[in-house]
Amino acid sequence: MLIGYVSDERYVALADVVLEFVNEDGSSWETRSRATGSVHLDIPAGKYTVTLQKPGYGAKRSQVSVPLPAPHQFRLLSDGLSGYAWPKWVRSGESSEFRVHSVEPYQLELWRYGWKPELVKSLGWHDEHGPRATMQVTPDGDYTQTGVKWNSVGYTNEAHKQYVEAPELSGLYYFRAQTASGLKFSFPWIVAPRTPVAPLAVLGSNLTWNSYNSFGGRSNYINADKLPPTPTVNSRYDLVRYCDPRFLTWNWPSYAPLSFDRPEPFNHIDFDTQITDPIHGRQACHLAPAEWRLLGWLEQQGLAYDFYGETQLDDETLDLQAYRALITAVHPEYWTRKMYDRVKKWVFEDGGRLIYLGGNGLNCEVTLQGSAMVVHNGEITGLDVDGVGGESRLALRHESEASLLGVVFTPTGIMTGAPYKVVDNNHWAFDDTGLNNGDLFGTRSLHMRCPGGASGHETDKISASSPANSRLLAKGLNPDDGGAEMVNFETSNGGSVFSVGSISWVSSLPVDEHVAQITENVIRRFIEE
Repeated sequence: MLIGYVSDERYVALADVVLEFVNEDGSSWETRSRATGSVHLDIPAGKYTVTLQKPGYGAKRSQVSVPLPAPHQFRLLSDGLSGYAWPKWVRSGESSEFRVHSVEPYQLELWRYGWKPELVKSLGWHDEHGPRATMQVTPDGDYTQTGVKWNSVGYTNEAHKQYVEAPELSGLYYFRAQTASGLKFSFPWIVAPRTPVAPLAVLGSNLTWNSYNSFGGRSNYINADKLPPTPTVNSRYDLVRYCDPRFLTWNWPSYAPLSFDRPEPFNHIDFDTQITDPIHGRQACHLAPAEWRLLGWLEQQGLAYDFYGETQLDDETLDLQAYRALITAVHPEYWTRKMYDRVKKWVFEDGGRLIYLGGNGLNCEVTLQGSAMVVHNGEITGLDVDGVGGESRLALRHESEASLLGVVFTPTGIMTGAPYKVVDNNHWAFDDTGLNNGDLFGTRSLHMRCPGGASGHETDKISASSPANSRLLAKGLNPDDGGAEMVNFETSNGGSVFSVGSISWVSSLPVDEHVAQITENVIRRFIEE
């Protein structure tokens, strides 16, 4: 009889797991999982406590009732080091709980990430009297929907809770965990100001961070709609992303929620990384490690800012009326409709100034449901996997983001890098750069996934939905006429939008003098005039 399957935190099948089933009478049965992770055992109907053991993974107990309505998904957590803060975004003076998984004692520190990472405080060494007592336990089933809820198993005593109060200074903070054996893991914490301080607000793209987070076996790119009925044995055989020639990542009528209550391994930053170091890895180039480059550069230039998560724009913690300008950067791909409509009204009716230093931004609508979000990947026939068939996934449900940004993502030039060429050097954005029409800039970049320049990775262009007064300032030289288009337009009420249309732009900020000067020109004009 098929009882279920055993998998790890990536929903990869685990073979040779020992399972002991004990019923209410105390009778017991033992079996082992097969190559597919499947668990087969003929046992009488009833309630069972199931104990699972496998070297390299944390042992756990689960409760099942036989017969089962569907195969049970047993989940084990591999030994190692990871963690996250909960909540992941707060205001100064509010507290979060650090939730760390470790099978050995670990040291924890809090750091603030400006131009150079700075130690804020040591949070001590953490271990417990019992063996492996700092090990966390993941729930069974699809916890990408509900969250891993670490610090809930075995943390009943309030003395065991682990809370940290957010510092006074807004910014991007990281917890750094390290074990005596040398394991290291860092995880981000967004600290917004208690009240607005600076004239400039900067958004951390935590909706996009969550969309790409596959901890638990799902992201908006891996098993986007829900977990399949059987765990992965070999990705290239099993995942639709790889085995369907049409790459049908988004071909489903609906999508299960993605919980924020999970570690974010892609946002880890090595402890010795400096802001001018190259950004390696598939994900680091467009998530928090890249966004840090913007924040550090702002501080190096003496440009004060208040930092918020996108979720804090949605819940109105971020008061747009308190700021002269707002920056969204790198890859703010996923937004709620409320966020979009608030910012558009602020720009077009209230005279707000929006600085878009990213690419493929505001491209898809999400809705927030408690501690989770639901991604709306079009859900309409006619949308192909590149977001074409309307101008974007947002356009299919609301309107094209070009109406606000002046540009919209297209797949031409994707996964390449190149410099920009000046088109309109009379624009004030080029003041003090010495650049003339036809000159190249943005030749240096820290972006190692798509090296080649500040126009890259994914790029946006002017479209039929762009405001009629959108002014083209420069264009990337990416293949197939796929270069990012830098634009500026103004609104009748004194608002203005400046867009670079490239994920790679911020990766050039710390190392390319022209990218830095253009960005400084825009920010200072928007906050000072």
